[in-house]
Amino acid sequence: MNPPALELALLGLAAVAGGAVNALAGGGTLITFPALIAAGVPALSANVTNTVALVPGYLGGAVAQRDDLSGQRSRVTAAAVPAAAGGLLGGGLLLWTGGRLFEALVPWLILSATALLAAEPWLKKSVVRRLESPSAGARPHLLGVAAAAFAGSVYGGYFGAGLGIILLALFSLVLPDSLTRVNALKQTVSLLANGAAAVLFAATGNVVWAAAAVMAVGALLGGALGGRFADRVPATVLRAVIVALGLAVATVYFVR
Repeated sequence: MNPPALELALLGLAAVAGGAVNALAGGGTLITFPALIAAGVPALSANVTNTVALVPGYLGGAVAQRDDLSGQRSRVTAAAVPAAAGGLLGGGLLLWTGGRLFEALVPWLILSATALLAAEPWLKKSVVRRLESPSAGARPHLLGVAAAAFAGSVYGGYFGAGLGIILLALFSLVLPDSLTRVNALKQTVSLLANGAAAVLFAATGNVVWAAAAVMAVGALLGGALGGRFADRVPATVLRAVIVALGLAVATVYFVR
């Protein structure tokens, strides 16, 4: 199915908002995924289309943070295959279990992503404390990096909202480094996981390509706008608005 022109335009606007929110505070999927559902796209196709549409945004984020990957070649190498494999596994689980189970899980997934977004400031403080603790001075085991990348990427391939904070928390358990550098690694892993899942989804016929194309452009534009105005919009206020939206969407699903 391809949504009418007006709905495509609205999806594009939702993607602009989602891209800007991702750049400012995170949680853009809590805008773009419900927008696809509201446009009449079935839940599984909406999730698949959303994943494909957001890949360019992940690519832009990874390129923007490439300087912070300097000296992390061994980590990227250790994480690359597990991230792609995890994304494929998560995407495969989504397709194998089918739309009925996914629809039943949607309110719980949205609620979980909303909770992660709400807790992100405290989780990041915890991450920084772990990264800066004396016990973090030991050389990290690359198997731990690979395991963290795989575990997070399975979730990312299945749904993906809140993937960034999940990966940050997992990597903080095995990496002695700054938050900026770990964040750059997280961005690369997110790109690989979502990219692998998107390739799988593209071969299944579940992607609403017209919507994905419009939303990809909108997300890139929104990301650029969000980055430009990052110092003018209070992230805490925006996060509170998105959390409220996530709770409202989850509530609607629960009472349906």
